[in-house]
Amino acid sequence: MSVCFVLSGGASLGAIQAGMLRALYERGVAPDVIVATSVGAVNGAYIASRPATVDTAEELASIWRGVHRQDVFPFNPATALIGITGRRNYLVPNGPLRALVEGHLEFDRLEQSPIPLHVIAVDLFTGRERRLARGPAPEAVLASTAIPGVFPPVDWEDTELIDGGVANNTPISHALELGCDQVYVLPTGAACALPEEPHGALGMAIHAMSQLVHLRLNSEIAAFADDPRLIVLPPPCPITVQPIDFSRAATLIDDAYREASHALDTRVGSAGLEPATSCL
Repeated sequence: MSVCFVLSGGASLGAIQAGMLRALYERGVAPDVIVATSVGAVNGAYIASRPATVDTAEELASIWRGVHRQDVFPFNPATALIGITGRRNYLVPNGPLRALVEGHLEFDRLEQSPIPLHVIAVDLFTGRERRLARGPAPEAVLASTAIPGVFPPVDWEDTELIDGGVANNTPISHALELGCDQVYVLPTGAACALPEEPHGALGMAIHAMSQLVHLRLNSEIAAFADDPRLIVLPPPCPITVQPIDFSRAATLIDDAYREASHALDTRVGSAGLEPATSCL
């Protein structure tokens, strides 16, 4: 039986997936295929070359606990002004994110990944989804995380690619097209109970993007609700963390681990697993 992990986007909420992965690995659930979008592609690329063990999940969690906003979104008003005035099409350079991604990648090209890794991006000019399974791994991950207007598009062959979440934040359909017998979905949820509005244009843009792409997840889960292959792990609920806030990673990881563990331990048999859709 082939098992696929589907990892969604969600910026700083990607820490949630580290907790979910620990719960899965503790129970001997390992992926044969990984399909991922946006920050899910960052996490997916990390686990694609490492053993499906608790140690791997904890190492990923440790990385998340040490990430700061400037490591991903090094916002500078002076450089952002260049984008606002139309002299470039993004607000934040992706150099720090590239360094973070490349610092933990163990393979140069997607086709070298020990566990097959499929990364979802979107063609900037046609709006068409692209499922990347071959080509330079850092560029593929950066393309999948290139939030439009925030990060620069990534050159790919004869086009430019942007964040896969624009079209498909949780690529369940791709996992099913690949013939997976069992699909574990690791969503990050959405900030549904913020104590105050996001600060600044960057925070508001990323929050709005996360809300919009989350709607696609809801509709896709509804479309596949009767498919016995689908297992949706519940993200923590309510989520009070903005997707630009990396300071709450430890809490998100712990809460996600607890929720995922409960969902996996209370399921009704391997063949009759009920999708856990709480707070989705």
